[in-house]
Amino acid sequence: MSEIEIKLTQLSHGGGCGCKIAPALLQQILGDVKDKLPYPDLLVGSETSDDAAVYRLNDSQAIIATTDFFMPIVDDPFDFGRIAATNALSDVYAMGGTPIMALAIVGMPINKLPVEAIRAILQGGESVCRAAGIPLAGGHSIDSPEPIYGLVAIGVVHPDNLKKNSNARAGDVLVLGKGLGVGIMAAALKKGALSDEGYAQLIANTTKLNAVGPALSGIAAVHALTDVTGFGLLGHLLEMCRGAGLTGEVEFDRVPILSAALPLAKLGYGPGAIERNMESYGCDVHLADGMASWQQRLLADAQTSGGLLVSVAPEAVDEVLACFKQAGFEQAAVIGTMKAGAAGVVVK
Repeated sequence: MSEIEIKLTQLSHGGGCGCKIAPALLQQILGDVKDKLPYPDLLVGSETSDDAAVYRLNDSQAIIATTDFFMPIVDDPFDFGRIAATNALSDVYAMGGTPIMALAIVGMPINKLPVEAIRAILQGGESVCRAAGIPLAGGHSIDSPEPIYGLVAIGVVHPDNLKKNSNARAGDVLVLGKGLGVGIMAAALKKGALSDEGYAQLIANTTKLNAVGPALSGIAAVHALTDVTGFGLLGHLLEMCRGAGLTGEVEFDRVPILSAALPLAKLGYGPGAIERNMESYGCDVHLADGMASWQQRLLADAQTSGGLLVSVAPEAVDEVLACFKQAGFEQAAVIGTMKAGAAGVVVK
């Protein structure tokens, strides 16, 4: 952690992707805005709640555009900047694309935070952009009551390699790239209950770029791709299921969980977003009889800079897992399947 002793999480009412508006309320707000827009070169808009917008320039190039920002999930300014930038770039990777440029989104309470802390946040974001091999080419800043940081991320993808969240097929296998539990660990951190080892695990997980996305997009048998963030595993899988008109079946015992998060989940730690997420899923998520509350909460936990969720044909599962392992995603695992049936999620 940096030497700037500022409790960033005490300056905001929420943190990370746990700040997201709940899925059900977001649907009410958007309303008809989610209808298909009449632009033939707009390959991805808002109609399927995908990770980014995609616009085709020509037969071999499409532009990916996305924005993501939030309030602090950790107290260390540099780490906050790193996490926010990693999370924003993830949406480009989740479309199967490669980032080419970013712009910073900065809102800071300048009467509460010293210049050194604000500078450290921006430096954290810049360090992630350097690691991704892209310029942080500008941005916009305002004086705001709570600290906010994120990026506008721009990327490119070949239209043939674009991976939407809505193209899963019956019989596909589901693979998750990172372990769950980020929101639970962040909630424990805010209450002083996260160990140093747990903090290190939290930072390692949330600052690991999902740069495996372009490799996955080159696999024809990968049919759908998304990343797991504020709506939890259940919420983002549900979006995938609704887009494809299929049932996603998850085996809880196969879902990777961050080791430091497991005991905290059993003790009841977690962000308020968990309850908001669970209420939003409604009758489209069916949990196994006898599932413990901590298990349900892990599946609905708001992930910040979470893992990629892949829907892939069975014959290419080993290739997908090999891509993850080669890129250093040691917890990547098969967690379930996509099946014909009503759009929804079933957990065994």
